[in-house]
Amino acid sequence: MPALMLQISELAAGQHYPTGALYVVATPIGNTADITVRALHVLALVDRIAAEDTRNTAQLLARYGISKPSIAVHEHNERSAAERVIEHLRHGERIACVSDAGTPGISDPGARLVDAVREAGLPVIPLPGASALTTALSAAGAWVSGFSFVGFLPTKAKQRATQLRALANHPMALVFYEAPHRIVETTRALGEAFGGGRQLLIARELTKLHESLHRCTLAEGPTWLEGDANRQRGEFVLVVEGAPEAQDADDAHDALLSTLLEELSVKSAARIAATLTGASRNALYERALKLAKRDEQ
Repeated sequence: MPALMLQISELAAGQHYPTGALYVVATPIGNTADITVRALHVLALVDRIAAEDTRNTAQLLARYGISKPSIAVHEHNERSAAERVIEHLRHGERIACVSDAGTPGISDPGARLVDAVREAGLPVIPLPGASALTTALSAAGAWVSGFSFVGFLPTKAKQRATQLRALANHPMALVFYEAPHRIVETTRALGEAFGGGRQLLIARELTKLHESLHRCTLAEGPTWLEGDANRQRGEFVLVVEGAPEAQDADDAHDALLSTLLEELSVKSAARIAATLTGASRNALYERALKLAKRDEQ
């Protein structure tokens, strides 16, 4: 095993790491063993680290025996801190950008820093790794064939309801992040906005000691959470099934077809109606045939 680890470390060390570049480095979301070999090499290589919370990052790095100068880059100073980072990069330094956990820029600081560095004409190099988003999705199941990431919803009920209404007919699964003190309220709001029948995955404390994943319906979610206070502890990822595909009524396009049939053949009317509505041409052809026969009778 030691020989294998040495080979893997040498593999990471043998790659090219340009100077004057920002390295966006994913860090563990809970389990410190989830750090990648390349991330460890880069964190040890860079000149300094742009961190969401310098104290948290220092504690994490200490677990790996790494100590580096840091720059605080959080949601309240990201634009101004970016100027300092760019200045260091222009002097040929390598800088790693990390968040408190997971992948920077995904519901965490980092995105504005990336924009600023790229606009300054400097390279941005991503190092993939842990992400609560993909971790939850990997354990969701086949009912999630595609997804849209929403992240944290507004904390105010009215704003949250407005955003959820806009998402009610979204066909793909939706992924939300939520804090423990709002988890029951948010889950209940999801049921009210989307209906209680959709599938829900409640992923809690991913990769940590008390990790749990529970699948139920939106109607069952609040009751399950309230059934045990421990189920409301920790950080959450919620995956909600997308809206069911709407089924058009047989007569949904009758008015259009009837108008077209006054001047066109059944085939032409169905073709034009399909172009205008996006509906199935075969289904429209069958409906147009029935309408034409009815008119003849």
